[in-house]
Amino acid sequence: MTANGSKGTLSGLKVVDLSRVLGGPFCTQWFGDLGADVIKVEPPQGDETRDWGPPFDDDGTASYFLGVNRSKSGISVDISTRQGREIILKLLDEADVLIENFRTGTLEKWDLGYETVLKQKFPKLVHCRITGFGADGPLGSFPGYDAVVQAMAGWMSVNGTPDSGPTRLGIAMVDMGTGMAAAIAIMSALYERAASGEGQFVEVSLFDTALSLLFPHGSNYFLSGKRPQPTGNAHPNLAPYEAFKTGTCDIFLGAGNDGQFAKLCDVLKRPELAQDPRFITNADRNVNKVELKQELEALLAAHDGEEIFADLMRKGVPAGPVLGIPEVLAHPHTAHRDMIVEIGAYKGMGNPAKYSRTPSRPTKPPPRFGEHTRDVLRELGYSDADIDTLLRESIVSEPRAAKAAE
Repeated sequence: MTANGSKGTLSGLKVVDLSRVLGGPFCTQWFGDLGADVIKVEPPQGDETRDWGPPFDDDGTASYFLGVNRSKSGISVDISTRQGREIILKLLDEADVLIENFRTGTLEKWDLGYETVLKQKFPKLVHCRITGFGADGPLGSFPGYDAVVQAMAGWMSVNGTPDSGPTRLGIAMVDMGTGMAAAIAIMSALYERAASGEGQFVEVSLFDTALSLLFPHGSNYFLSGKRPQPTGNAHPNLAPYEAFKTGTCDIFLGAGNDGQFAKLCDVLKRPELAQDPRFITNADRNVNKVELKQELEALLAAHDGEEIFADLMRKGVPAGPVLGIPEVLAHPHTAHRDMIVEIGAYKGMGNPAKYSRTPSRPTKPPPRFGEHTRDVLRELGYSDADIDTLLRESIVSEPRAAKAAE
C-alpha cells in the first residue's frame, strides 16, 4: 500500500523474474515499485552483478546489484535440477509474467520451453525473453553485452569526437533501454490478454532496441545517404545545441528554433546577432557552427554559468550547467521530485513515473542472496522438512556469508 492508502498500479500482478545482470532486473524493479509481487529467482552462484564491485555494502553486495533489484523478494533455485524446475512450475502456477534472459534453447533443454510446456500449462502467462540478438538470423543466439551492442549497432560510431574516435556511452543505455522496452512489451501483452484471455511469448533483444533508438542518425542517413560522424557535444541537426564555456562553468545550450536563438541573443545583449546572415535560420547556424560557437563563447565568458543559465531558462531558452553526479544527486530539485529512494540504509534512484492516486512507493530494499527462499517455499506449500532437504541437496539456497566490504 502507498502512503495515502491506495494500492500501486500493478498491485495484484505476480512476476517471476529469472533474469540477471541489468535489462530484466531494471524492468522488474519498476514493476515492483509500482506494486507488483516480484519474485527474483537467482541461480546457486547468485546474480553475477552481486560481485561487480567495489563498492560493496556491509553484506558484501555490489552497488551494481543494489541499483536494480529493490522491491523484490529473493530466492535461489538450481533450475537445472528436476526439483528446481518443480519449484519454478509451482511459482508460475499463479504468475502473470515470466521474464528471463537465458540463451535461446536453455529453457527448452530444461523442459521449460514456452511452446512445448509453459503455453500448455499456463495459457494466460506472458513470457518475456530478453536476448542479445534474437533467436535466429545471422547473429541469432549470440550472447549480448551492452558495450558490444553499442559498437555493433552504430552507437559508438556517432559518440565521441573526430579526435577521440568511437566512444562508448558512459551509461548502459542499451541494457536499460531494453529493460524499458521489455516493460512496454509486457504491459501491452497483458492489456491484450484482458480482451483475448490468452498470454503469449514476447522477445525483446538488445540489438533491436539499440537500432530502434538510433535517432536521429538513422533517419538522417536514410534521407541524405551520408555516413553520420561523431560530433562531440554538438547536435547533427540543430545549432546552437551543445556545451559552451562561461566565465565559471560549462553550460549546455539548446536553442532549437529561431525564436529561442533570438531570445538567447537578447539575454546576451547582442540582439543583432540573430540577424547575422550566417545565423538567421537553423540551417544557416548548422552550416556555420564553428563561427557561432566562437561568437557565443566570447559573450558567455563575461557571465557566471549558474546565473546566466537561470536567466536563459526564465526567458524560455533551454540551458543548464554541466553537473557532476554528486552535484545532481544533492540538487534540491532531485529531492523535490522524489528521485532518491531511501529504505533503511539503502539508497537508490527513484522511479520517474508520477501518479495522482497511486504513486510509486518502493518498500523493499534489494534482497540478500536467498533471503526469502524459506518464506516463498512455505507459501508454495513446502514444509520446513521439505525445505531442509532441498537445502541439503543444494536445490535451493539461503543467504550466503557476507564478504568483507571494500
